[in-house]
Formats: sequence, C-alpha cells, structure tokens
Amino acid sequence: MPGDEASAPTPPTPLARAEQFIWLTARVLEQRRFAYHFLGGDADPVDTALGSYLNDDGGYGHALDPDLRGPLSQPLHTAHALRVLDSLGRCAGQRIERLCRHLTRMSTADGALPVVFPAPRAYPAAPYHPVHDDPPGELLTTGPVVGVLHHNRVWHAWLFRATDFCWDRIEGLRHWHPYEVQSAVVFLDGVPDRARAAAAADRLGRLVRERRLAVLDPERPEEYPPAPGCAPGEQLFPYDFARRPESLARGWFTDEEMDRSLDFLAARQEPDGGWPVHRRAWAPGSSLERRPIATLEALLTLRAYGRLPAPSLSRPGPVPPR
Repeated sequence: MPGDEASAPTPPTPLARAEQFIWLTARVLEQRRFAYHFLGGDADPVDTALGSYLNDDGGYGHALDPDLRGPLSQPLHTAHALRVLDSLGRCAGQRIERLCRHLTRMSTADGALPVVFPAPRAYPAAPYHPVHDDPPGELLTTGPVVGVLHHNRVWHAWLFRATDFCWDRIEGLRHWHPYEVQSAVVFLDGVPDRARAAAAADRLGRLVRERRLAVLDPERPEEYPPAPGCAPGEQLFPYDFARRPESLARGWFTDEEMDRSLDFLAARQEPDGGWPVHRRAWAPGSSLERRPIATLEALLTLRAYGRLPAPSLSRPGPVPPR
C-alpha cells in the first residue's frame, strides 16, 4: 500500500542491537560497563560490580577472567580488573596499594607474574592455561598489569623488577605469539620511557608484519595461519593490536589496512547483536561469559576510531527489555 515504506520501523542500530545482547546475556559487571560507556551511566555501579570479585588478599578471583574458574586470586584476573579500573579512571588509592602488595606475593623469582599461580586445590581452567608447580614469569600477564599501572602513574616497589622483566622480554625475544604482542603493546603504551618504547614498538611492528601475525587482508585469511595452539579462525587483526588510535601499534598499519580491519570488525556483529569469540571453546559458562566481553571490546574500539556515536547523556540508566 502507498505510504507503507514511510511508516516502516527504522532498523535498530548496531549499538542498539548490542545493547539488547548485553541485557540478554552479560554478567552484571558487563551490564554496568555497557551502561557506563554507552548510556551515560555512573562509574560507581561498575566499581561495585567489580568489587564482588575482590578477595581478602587484595587480588581478584571468582572467574573475573572467564578462562579461570573458582574463587582464587590469579594474575589474569588482576589484568582484567585493572583494565576496568583504568577505563573508570580509578587506578589509584589504597586498593591499588593492596593490589601491588598482592602482586609482590604472587611474583616469580624474576619479579614477574605467571599466567596461573599454583594452589593447593585445583579449580577448572582453560587447557591452554596449564597449571605448573613452579610456573615461570610471563609477559602475557606481566605486561598488561605493569603497563596499566604505569599509565596511571602508580609507583610501587613491585614495579621496578617487573618493568625490567618486560623490557628484557620485549627487547630480547625473537619468537613471538600474537597474544604476547598484545601484552607488549599495553606495556609500551603505558611505560614512562617513551623514546625507548617507540623504538621497541618499531621493531615489534616490523616483526608482526614479517611473520604475518596480523591479518592485513580480511578477504584472504588463509594467508595468515593461526599461531600454534590457537583454534581454527583464531586470528588477530590490526584493531586487536591498536585498540585506540593513539596506541604505538597504530603506526604498524597503513590507513587502508586499519580502515579495512575496522570495516571487518563492524561486520562481525552477529544477528543476536553480539560479537563472536574464536578461541577454543572448553566450557559452556566460559564461552557464554566471554562473548559480552568481546562485544564491549569491539564497541569500545569502534568508538575510539569514530565508528560509533558518543555516549548518550540523556538516558537516566539501563532498562532491561521486557
């Protein structure tokens, strides 16, 4: 009938579809984070939700990172918590002082953090995070923790040796895993010595391109095989390294490569409104909890590059769908 086209409902925007997905599937923490970043919500509810994962030892547990189940404080949970606190501008005060004391107790002999800290009782963990009786320090966990603390101008004795460990790994390693590169970028983006960081990032960027660690052409993914230990399709793209345009990793890619990867990221939104997770599935709960986190990361990256509108300040707060 005439006029039907004019009266047809407007298709939901990508952000509206993502919002529906968050209310349907996410933990309280990710719901609060979405409200804070995209609905003009307050930071306090995010902080409160994060506090439910805080343990008496000053660390974070309770599957804050979905790959490690159980209540114990673990370095991966600490890295996740610091990302949240950094986004709120709340990486300071007694909480961070207690956290640094906790990190001192968790550190290996070289002053770094293991991926998984051994405990008397074993709790479920992803098979790609094996538990060792005497685990080595790893850049995978140490780099993001040290980088965020430096970015927030935190000073604590624990940081001295941990910072030296990160520099040694970044400047000395010759064989890299893509996730290690991600951790190195967080460290380099936050560490105070900017000239040294720029030089290290330049070397690292050349290595990423030479070893094809980033998929530069999403239409030819078969030319960029997944790294050892990764699941089929578990590949990283320029936006995975340069989460924000001010990152040192942004200089590794041309404007065309970055735009192409962001177009690909936007197109990965699935019909239910969320973004996929391509790492190996190992437990139903972990996989379900990981997708809202991946969705938030995708939205924040797209907005950092001007692909999403600024947060709405007119909405008083989130209202779940009926």
